Amino acid sequence: MSEPDTNELDPLLELMKRNRGFDFTGYKRTTLVRRIRKRMSEVGMATFGDYTDLLESEPAEFAQLFNTILINVTSFFRDEDAWATLRAVVIEELAKSSDPLRVWSAGYASGEETLTLVMLLAEALGVERFKQQVKVYATDADEQALEQARAAVYGEQRMASVPESWRTKYFEPNHSGFVFRNDVRRCIIFGRHDLINDPPISRLDLIVCRNTLIYFNAETQARILERFNFGLKHGGHLFLGRAELLLTHAHLFAPVNLDARIFRKVSGPDLRDRLGRPEVVRGRAREEGAPTGALALTQAQRQVQMREVGFEGALISQIILDLAGNVVLANLQARRTLGVDRRDIGRPIQDLQISYRPYEIRSCIEEASQSRAPVSVQGVAHRDAGGNTVFYDIQVEPLLDEDGELLGTSISFVDVTAAHLLRLEVERSRHELETAYEEVQSTNEELETTNEELQSSMEEMETTNEELQSTNEELETMNEELQSTNQELETMNHELSRRTHELNSLNEFMDLILTSMRSAVVVTDADLHVQVWNYTAEDLWGLRASEVEGKVLTKLDVGLPFDSVAGTLQKIAQGREHSQDIMLDAVNRRGKSIKVRLSCNRLATGIEDGRGLLILMEVIG
Repeated sequence: MSEPDTNELDPLLELMKRNRGFDFTGYKRTTLVRRIRKRMSEVGMATFGDYTDLLESEPAEFAQLFNTILINVTSFFRDEDAWATLRAVVIEELAKSSDPLRVWSAGYASGEETLTLVMLLAEALGVERFKQQVKVYATDADEQALEQARAAVYGEQRMASVPESWRTKYFEPNHSGFVFRNDVRRCIIFGRHDLINDPPISRLDLIVCRNTLIYFNAETQARILERFNFGLKHGGHLFLGRAELLLTHAHLFAPVNLDARIFRKVSGPDLRDRLGRPEVVRGRAREEGAPTGALALTQAQRQVQMREVGFEGALISQIILDLAGNVVLANLQARRTLGVDRRDIGRPIQDLQISYRPYEIRSCIEEASQSRAPVSVQGVAHRDAGGNTVFYDIQVEPLLDEDGELLGTSISFVDVTAAHLLRLEVERSRHELETAYEEVQSTNEELETTNEELQSSMEEMETTNEELQSTNEELETMNEELQSTNQELETMNHELSRRTHELNSLNEFMDLILTSMRSAVVVTDADLHVQVWNYTAEDLWGLRASEVEGKVLTKLDVGLPFDSVAGTLQKIAQGREHSQDIMLDAVNRRGKSIKVRLSCNRLATGIEDGRGLLILMEVIG
């Protein structure tokens, strides 16, 4: 078979996307071509164009193609050391929390990986607490894998890696093997999910996605990892397969245990943490029974307190409003210079003098809220309590959460009076700065040259590393394909062994019947070639079965004149005459004259032209 033209692959991928909603354009090209060619060879297609025509004419072929492309190689506790590390580093830590836990098992194949995760969580939390506290989302793009995982029925061979105590605890035997216990399985939500195009699940504590990213190209991997980062909570973990290192995605995930491929989400502080107040923290600590004197603050609470102290002591005047325009926070500088009192906290901004003096800021607040963008006003003059003129730059900024929802507004008054006094000095110093700038520029050019050389070296190293990573992923992909093929061969070998055993048992049973019969039994084909010659026939005529099998019955040298009835036997064997009983004089192997009755019956095999002859020979005198 000639090599198919890869230029015809794109129309095939577009057909799959248009007709079945599968977008394989983000998969590695070499892997995709190899898997599609495998299916094409099975159905005898030479080119991608021919195979595209086949898909359009036979829609049922889509399912077979998807099963070939989506390699479902998995097992319970696959890479056992990695799972043990996940249990010690992540799951035991999650078990200490009393908050609801959300876990996502992405690309789980036939479900063994998801159930491994569920059993580890149930062991760490206890089954009853697990059922109340944990929600597991299990997704895959393969509908057939979804059906297998929902059924959660596994044979003895696939259960071999599950500890005996856990098998007894979490599985129940049935006629097909072992089924996962129903009450725990209800905590798992199964669903079809495309990692490339579907939005991620959010507010997750842990994502398990093992040996799935290796099938995608680098650009698609980056998109998926960005979605994983978005879906995880602060401090959430990602558990990957052994060929997935994330060396070029350090801005999204930091390694926790590189050998086990466990990573933690990299993210900035949450907006609610930045607006947190120590009064709230102290109140919560009192509710939880903390000491009422010098409160025993946790590290996180101290960070909140430091943020509040930093906000309160900032050198610029700052006011925070909620969505309704009420004052939520006003720092010390705002209270000193702008006439905002602590009693104004909670009041609408339009009721305060600051809303129109030194500047009409209500319109700025409305504009910033509608545009979701900062609004600035430069050089606003204001006369302070001492009668001195002060100049402010006013910055009105909308406060948005991670989803882009508006939380409130921040108003900052930056004192720029000193800038006016410095302007003249800046003019006088400009000449000196120009001279210094030329020297700095010369030094900067030298540094840029050095930096470019370093950057070039770094890019070469990154390119080499990416090539090595890509090769490693390709090898892992091929390894999984080989495992898949090996599993298919093992299944076929098992079936062949079973059928061979059945055939041997049937042959033994037939031999037992033939040996037990008192009559001599001969079976021939339509041309009277001997097929069966039982023990009684051997004893009667003195010829062993091995001596007569395959020979023409009428030409055997025995004491029975078969040649005298050869025509009749031939007609019965070929179905041209009905069964008959024939009496013949014969001589047995001991030389004694006997009369023999031949019961001749046509042997119908159920195959066209597949007839034969069954003869029962009985000595009657």
